[in-house]
Amino acid sequence: MRNKKEEGSQGKEKTSSGATLGRLLTYCKKDGGLLSVAVVFLIISAVCEAFIPFYYGKAIDNIVVHQSMEYFAKPVITLTVLAFASSIAMGVRGGVFTLTFARLNLRLRNRLFRTLMRQEIAFFDENHTGDIISRLSADTTQVSDLISQNVNIFLRSIIKGVGFFIFMFGMSWKLTLVTIMGFPFIALVSKLYGEYYKKLTKEVQTTLAEANKVAEETISAMRTVRSFANECGEAESYYAKLLVMFRLNKKQALAYACYMWSSCISEVALEVAILYYGGHLVITGQMSSGTLISFFIYMLELGECLESIASVYTGLMQGVGAAEKVFEYLDRKPKHPADGTELPETCTGLVEFKDITFAYPTRPETDILKGVSFTLRPGEVTALVGPSGSGKSSCVSLLENFYLPQRGQVLLDGKPVHNFQHDYLHSKVALVGQEPVLFARTVEENITYGLTDISTEAVIQAATKANAHDFIRNLPKGYQTSVGEKGTQLSGGQKQRVAIARALVRNPRVLILDEATSALDAESEHIVQQALNNIMQEHTVLVIAHRLSTVEKADNIIVIDKGLVAEQGSHSQLMASGGLYYKLVQRQVLGIETGAEAEVLNPPEKPWNFDGGRQRRRCSSSSSSVSEAECNVRY
Repeated sequence: MRNKKEEGSQGKEKTSSGATLGRLLTYCKKDGGLLSVAVVFLIISAVCEAFIPFYYGKAIDNIVVHQSMEYFAKPVITLTVLAFASSIAMGVRGGVFTLTFARLNLRLRNRLFRTLMRQEIAFFDENHTGDIISRLSADTTQVSDLISQNVNIFLRSIIKGVGFFIFMFGMSWKLTLVTIMGFPFIALVSKLYGEYYKKLTKEVQTTLAEANKVAEETISAMRTVRSFANECGEAESYYAKLLVMFRLNKKQALAYACYMWSSCISEVALEVAILYYGGHLVITGQMSSGTLISFFIYMLELGECLESIASVYTGLMQGVGAAEKVFEYLDRKPKHPADGTELPETCTGLVEFKDITFAYPTRPETDILKGVSFTLRPGEVTALVGPSGSGKSSCVSLLENFYLPQRGQVLLDGKPVHNFQHDYLHSKVALVGQEPVLFARTVEENITYGLTDISTEAVIQAATKANAHDFIRNLPKGYQTSVGEKGTQLSGGQKQRVAIARALVRNPRVLILDEATSALDAESEHIVQQALNNIMQEHTVLVIAHRLSTVEKADNIIVIDKGLVAEQGSHSQLMASGGLYYKLVQRQVLGIETGAEAEVLNPPEKPWNFDGGRQRRRCSSSSSSVSEAECNVRY
């Protein structure tokens, strides 16, 4: 039973290889005209090369029989013309094939990247960036290069081989039969080697992707690596992956050596047999010496064609191995496609979380949110607070339609967010993250990211509201200054202000501020907060913050703990109730921690940071007119 399954899987793999190669060639349909030109010149080149050995034999026979330069010159001139025509046709053929498959590479990469852009966020959680980049760069290049090179060689070798065989059969059918006797063994060796090499190639590509993953992760986090002095550790990790690939390369080298040994031995044996039998035919007068030389040249050329075809099979299998990995991504359908169609003319910004239960696709057994329900109303600021890991960022991800909840719905104006058209939803819902990501482009391009036809005045207005205009104006090229990779040319506060401007330029109905002012100094925070306060009346605002100065001004505070809504209300209401919010404020601001509080509020995650140190110092200073009781309530 097991053997049958293995045979079935092997048969399926063989069928899959042929289907993959056929599918690759279908990508070249648009270049049918170019390929036709290439094939025409390929035939011209192959036919010219097929006649060359024949005229070599003619020249030798004319010298031996006639012993005259006049008879010798004619086949030599014909040889020269054929060689010249063949070289021109070969150059045109090679150039057209290279252009055709360069266009194949262009189409493959473009389609693969567009397919990746349509995948759900969970796909990028499950697949490492290094793996994806390896498929997008190394594998697509290998596919186009190997396929173009090997299809070119294969067609040339087939046409030349057929021509050589016809000439050989016409010269001596007996010698031709002797030559054919060696083909089955050579074909068997090539087939076994090709299958094994394909398997090794897929393993090498996988290992290379893992090595790229380590390199990409290390280089992108070089500051962290340097700060922990782990350069050697990362180098060793990368070297370990390279060693695995090297071991596979050694297997490839051994397989190639065995293949070449068996091929060379079989070729030498075949050549000796033909030379021996051909000599017998010349001695007995059944063929001329010139004909034998021509036949021998044809046989050597035919051997090269067969060797090329064998290497082509190996190369094609290598390209097919890389192509199968590319097609895995090309064929993948997003589990959560952004295919909503709702496009209402107006949006009030009413957001409702209704009985949301949610677990990340990478950890489906762990519920992050458990029956969460709350409402964000237009013109109100709602603060979402709770310990790290309690589910705050998950709420943001669901509102942004990054994931689908297992149960319940997130509604915008009474309609599920996944029903809205992708562009429309994200023009109405804008996010300013705790760690804003900027692209290696100009400041203006980062602010207008994803938008078109945005005036310079609108960009400046948004930057002014975010308190970013002054520092941008003082940059070397102003709004045309490049921010560097991931915004490394800007400080943390500057990056955050550019991110705020990027959100404000959209004039969204729902504004999400996930620790949006955490990297700003006190003065910048105050100015930005004033700007936000001015526009908050027109928007639905969701604030995730640890600073008490931000939280206490919210119209509604929702406390989430362990995936549940523990309590909600205004700052004064929650402080008066003496519940979880009150205890957390007391603990963080005054350092009070009773036994009960320690039991409830001692999660392993990072505790809240309301940044109460500034207020606490003001309360404890001798010059302060604020009473201790007031401090307990206000801070």
